[in-house]
Amino acid sequence: MNDKVGSKTVLSYLYVCPTNKRKIMVLTDPEFESSVLISSDEGASYQKYRLTFYILSLLFHPSEEDWALAYSHDQKLYSSVDFGRKWQLIHEHVTPNRFYWSVLGLDKEPDLVHMEAHTPDGNVQYVTCRAQMCTEANRNYPFPGYIDISSLVVQDDYIFIQVPTSGRATYYVSYKRDSFIQIKLPKYSLPKDLHIVSTDEKQVFAAVQEWNQNDTYNLYLSDTKGIYFTLAMENVKTTRGIGGNQMLDLYEVAGIKGILIANKRQDNQVKTYITYNKGRDWRLLQAPATDLDGNDIHCILPFCSLHLQLQMSENPYLSGTISTKDSAPGIIVATGNIGAELSYNNVGMFISSDAGNSWRQIFEEEHNVWFLDKGGALVAVKQPSVPTRHLWVSFDEGRQWIQHSFSSVPLFVDGVLVEAGAENQIMTFFGHFSHRSEWQLIKIDYKSIFSRKCTEEDYQTWHLHNQGEPCVMGQKQIYMKRRPGNYCMLGKDYSRILSAESCICRAHDFECDYGYERRGDGNCRPAFWFNPSTVSRSCSQGQNYLNSTGYRKVVLNNCTKGVKEMYTARKQQCPNRPPKGLLLTTKDGKLTANLGSNVTFLVHLDEGDSLRTNIQLDFGDGTAVSYSNLSWTEEGIKHVYKSAGIFRVTALAENTLGYDTTTLFLHVTCPVEHVQLLAPFVVIRNKEVNITAVVLPSHSRTVTYFWWLGNNTEPVLTLDGSISFTFPNEGMHTITVQVAAANTILQDTKTIAVKEFFKSLLLSFSPNLDEFNPDIPEWRQDVGRVIKKALLQ
Repeated sequence: MNDKVGSKTVLSYLYVCPTNKRKIMVLTDPEFESSVLISSDEGASYQKYRLTFYILSLLFHPSEEDWALAYSHDQKLYSSVDFGRKWQLIHEHVTPNRFYWSVLGLDKEPDLVHMEAHTPDGNVQYVTCRAQMCTEANRNYPFPGYIDISSLVVQDDYIFIQVPTSGRATYYVSYKRDSFIQIKLPKYSLPKDLHIVSTDEKQVFAAVQEWNQNDTYNLYLSDTKGIYFTLAMENVKTTRGIGGNQMLDLYEVAGIKGILIANKRQDNQVKTYITYNKGRDWRLLQAPATDLDGNDIHCILPFCSLHLQLQMSENPYLSGTISTKDSAPGIIVATGNIGAELSYNNVGMFISSDAGNSWRQIFEEEHNVWFLDKGGALVAVKQPSVPTRHLWVSFDEGRQWIQHSFSSVPLFVDGVLVEAGAENQIMTFFGHFSHRSEWQLIKIDYKSIFSRKCTEEDYQTWHLHNQGEPCVMGQKQIYMKRRPGNYCMLGKDYSRILSAESCICRAHDFECDYGYERRGDGNCRPAFWFNPSTVSRSCSQGQNYLNSTGYRKVVLNNCTKGVKEMYTARKQQCPNRPPKGLLLTTKDGKLTANLGSNVTFLVHLDEGDSLRTNIQLDFGDGTAVSYSNLSWTEEGIKHVYKSAGIFRVTALAENTLGYDTTTLFLHVTCPVEHVQLLAPFVVIRNKEVNITAVVLPSHSRTVTYFWWLGNNTEPVLTLDGSISFTFPNEGMHTITVQVAAANTILQDTKTIAVKEFFKSLLLSFSPNLDEFNPDIPEWRQDVGRVIKKALLQ
């Protein structure tokens, strides 16, 4: 295709528009030129457009095919609404990979961009604006303060950020674009690191590395709003990926909600566990009864079980160590081993047809396995480290495998592209014959192995269960499956789920609520750090709050009636309480402000009726404000100080039952412009002398003075501009003062002669001398020399 793009053009990257595969954007190598080649006809023709920047990465809009964001080598973010022909700068200093398009149905404008941007002074903010209208006036800052770098995540219904607070990480979440609320993890989890695992099932899965963990993470599950997190599994193993990042050994089984598989480290052993109710209960995997040759395997739970490798493939053209597919519910294919713990030696390939209840071994060596025809057939190829001429196909969920030869010479298979569309049954193998040879592409049309389209007789029903228990996630689910061994092709309109009927609620449909832990008897009790009564304290009289029973229903669990009433939180009226836990902070968290700038104070109350509590704020400079209820102060209380100084700012919260008060001391500063040291030229030994530093403009109580007197190497610190000192020795002594105010430090130095005795002479000058005085230091020094000479004579 060189003639289409110009034979001398060196290309660096190719992007295919995800919403219209006919549209292609190809980037040139920036070392030669910076251009983009655009095709709207699937590569039949290209137009070339010059770029004024180098593109590092592109992000296409989820629904508008011509809209794209481009991130440049110098951290600038650009947008295009004509598929890359013209680009407009959105923002400078954007964090890499921390920019997102709007989410359909949540953001008001489809062209809204969420991003993490750096301020000129090095802080990081969460910024939103429209892609083609991002001037300073059009930018919004949904979170009021600064955030940690690389912490913004915009995903499904949620937005997450991390905030730097006194050595501990604090996380905030916004649900459905509401205001940000601090995420509540158990009190002593003290996270070193937090990763959002998934957000797509109406709740948040988070992996948290706690203060005492190094190579494991704890798995937490949130409520629907993503605020309150409870522990789902401790010590989930991590695997270091090729890029050095840690990958969590956790796998969500596709096609059936609520099933997860995880590798847990316990007593220096790693074992594989499965859950059918989103982490409420976990159990080990039952190993196959026989091996490939039909010999019995004596593997008794809990001492021996099946363990699976749960790494996703970093190569998108290989299947990874475990695969499932939405279109093939219940089928799990994975690499694993049988024994007391997970091992990477003596591994084989295993399959389950019933969503992990029972397993069979299918190969003794590692293979990559792909689903064909919506899971109706499986294709297996040996791992790329071994050259092969064969692929294996199974029509009965891995019970029997038919060998097909696809190459006359053994090929190292580096990857397989299985077309997603059900209409064209084509697989493309690519690899190399030897490490010196060129790439080989082999196209395999597997249409002929299906004799016909499936009819009703080719299907059978399959009941999802958990070790015989038919209620999984609160419902009985029946699926349609092709009968194993029928060589027919699934139709376009093939529906997988036949029926789902709600079950009566039982204890296992409920997990422990936030602040509660499961005890040995299976009941949820408050953790030692949690006081259930605090929940009611943050609400207002006349309003209602939900009084937890210690349980909450597993999210997306569809059970009804039964124990639901008993376990569900109950609405109760808020009690009236005196105010308690009043907090006063500045919006930016600093206790210093520049003279004349707007200072925003935030008031927070832990307990008490916010609607019926009067708030007073005394700014310490003779002015004060009063609010009839706390909700008026949500945006913050602004004030401008007219003079520099240290001000005592006092907040008072008061209602009919009592009051609470709190104080902060705010330093209002303005930079010093000049300092002059006033000291006598000569002093008598062992006699106290006053030394003064004059600061302009004059400050009150916000300047620190550092004095170096005599031969002292360490300074004396004062908040006052004068100091007394006695010189014990005769001679010439240097004194230095430094003044520090705001971010400025200024210095002045004087030399003092220390004598045992001296006499002052009163000098008189001729009246007209002032007419010749230009009032500059040099003139005074020169006249001083004349006087000195006259006196010496």
